[in-house]
Amino acid sequence: MQSLEVMRHSAAHVMAAAVQRLFPEVKLDIGPATEDGFYYDFDLPHRLTPEDFAKIEAEMGRIITANQPFERMEVTREDAQRQLAGQRYKLERLADIPAGETITFFRCGEFVDLCRGPHLASTGAIGACKLMQVAGSYFRGIETNPMLQRLYGMVAESQAALDAELARIEEAKKRDHRKLGRELDLFSIEDDVGPGLIHWHPKGARVRCIIEDFWRRRHFAAGYDILYSPHIGRAQLWETSGHLGFYRENMYAPMTIDDNEYFVKPMNCPFHIQIYKGHRRSYRELPLRWAELGTVYRYEKSGVLYGLLRVRGFTQDDAHIFCTPERIVEEIRFTVHFALDMLRAFGFSEFSAYLATRPQKAVGDPARWEQATKSLEEALLGEGVPYEVDEGGGAFYGPKIDIKIKDCLGRQWQLSTIQFDFNLPERFDLTYIGEDGKEHQPYMVHRALLGSLERFFGILVEHYGGAFPFWLAPEQIRVLPITANQLAYAKEIADQLRSEDLRVTVDEDSEKVGAKIRRAQLDKIPYMLVVGGREAEAGAVAVRRREGGDQGVMSREAFLDLVRKENKASFTP
Repeated sequence: MQSLEVMRHSAAHVMAAAVQRLFPEVKLDIGPATEDGFYYDFDLPHRLTPEDFAKIEAEMGRIITANQPFERMEVTREDAQRQLAGQRYKLERLADIPAGETITFFRCGEFVDLCRGPHLASTGAIGACKLMQVAGSYFRGIETNPMLQRLYGMVAESQAALDAELARIEEAKKRDHRKLGRELDLFSIEDDVGPGLIHWHPKGARVRCIIEDFWRRRHFAAGYDILYSPHIGRAQLWETSGHLGFYRENMYAPMTIDDNEYFVKPMNCPFHIQIYKGHRRSYRELPLRWAELGTVYRYEKSGVLYGLLRVRGFTQDDAHIFCTPERIVEEIRFTVHFALDMLRAFGFSEFSAYLATRPQKAVGDPARWEQATKSLEEALLGEGVPYEVDEGGGAFYGPKIDIKIKDCLGRQWQLSTIQFDFNLPERFDLTYIGEDGKEHQPYMVHRALLGSLERFFGILVEHYGGAFPFWLAPEQIRVLPITANQLAYAKEIADQLRSEDLRVTVDEDSEKVGAKIRRAQLDKIPYMLVVGGREAEAGAVAVRRREGGDQGVMSREAFLDLVRKENKASFTP
């Protein structure tokens, strides 16, 4: 079986060949494989539209059926320049290749492209293809460069596999958190306030409160203390931390207060460090586990903002651990276990991880790097989490673990991060008094489990399609009186359920009960209680479930017992 990535890259070449056949005046740029397909960038006078896709796909089909071999050719720079005459973007890409490095082209039929490869043996090995969309893309991603047309496609080993992938994409569209956020009235991003800044509506805010309360209880139970820190800090603080040197372009402009420059915080760590430095620390106090749901602000370019998944203001589920070297392996394993346990509580069960190791340019003693990396690896092995090593992929200040989850559609999301830091303890001169009575520098670990509440909420919306499990649902139960005569009884039921800390509303609309049921289904309410004259007389409720429909009539006490058990079974906080 051929590598899917190689097949995607080969399909991009076939697509470019088809476009060049149909539009000989086209100027070509690049055509890589992507995580879920491929694309190619074209400079073309004709504006491509979905109406063009069928004829491009037909031409691709002819090239694939012809089973043309992919031929690799090594050429001199002079030959390459002749071959690419008139192709300005390709010539710029050619100029990027360092002197002395091998220059390669790949040919399939009459189409020849500057490319490193690899490719399939021939076009006939490409499976089923479909073009998906066309979008604008600046050459090299620079806004002052020409705008190119980026044509996206998908390929799979068979038509059946492609159909399954297309069905998954359609399901993903239905679950898009931006769409469901509007339909379920969960959140909004208002133009008058600014892009990337989230308004949490009552229902979305209710889910956020549930998540936050659960998060706090779990952290207290795990031996963490909760901190709160300011939203702004003096420039000197950010100079000491290195943010102004390394991160300035992602920070908002300073403000002047009492002749001092202040910055809105992009991160919480310098504040936690200041609390640590408030008095001398002993090895007996460590580890210190300090967590904060801290709202931070980072300038992201408007082109990368995306609903709740990429924003400018967000709340990190942040924590910093200050630890002695002797306890670090045990502490990291505890942290990995805690992260997985937290994610399982929200319904995720498939995990993978990346272990990023020391880059060439790094701060800190290599022996400490080795110990830190070993402790991260031992924690992953101990918890049975599959992982890949990202050699040299760590930050300059320490190695890290990134934990990814799979959602119900099989998509991977990076959530938890456990990051060593040898830089800030040195910059802020952090110390503790060891058992020997001398000063030592603690190990510091940055740690986030959910990442940010905004992004995590967006992922949850898509994972559940807006139909949150009972313990997370913003509205767990809706009481539906059949006529106004049962309204008082419906309110009595709601009051009783609220006294049990359940989230309940009464639909007081004068519509027929069928319309009320349909609305409750669209609102994805887990339980609907229909009450008419007979139910009111008997002190009962007719129960309907979001999944499963009519559950029959039961007493109020029996229903209460049912939902109490569901809460317990749902891994509720």
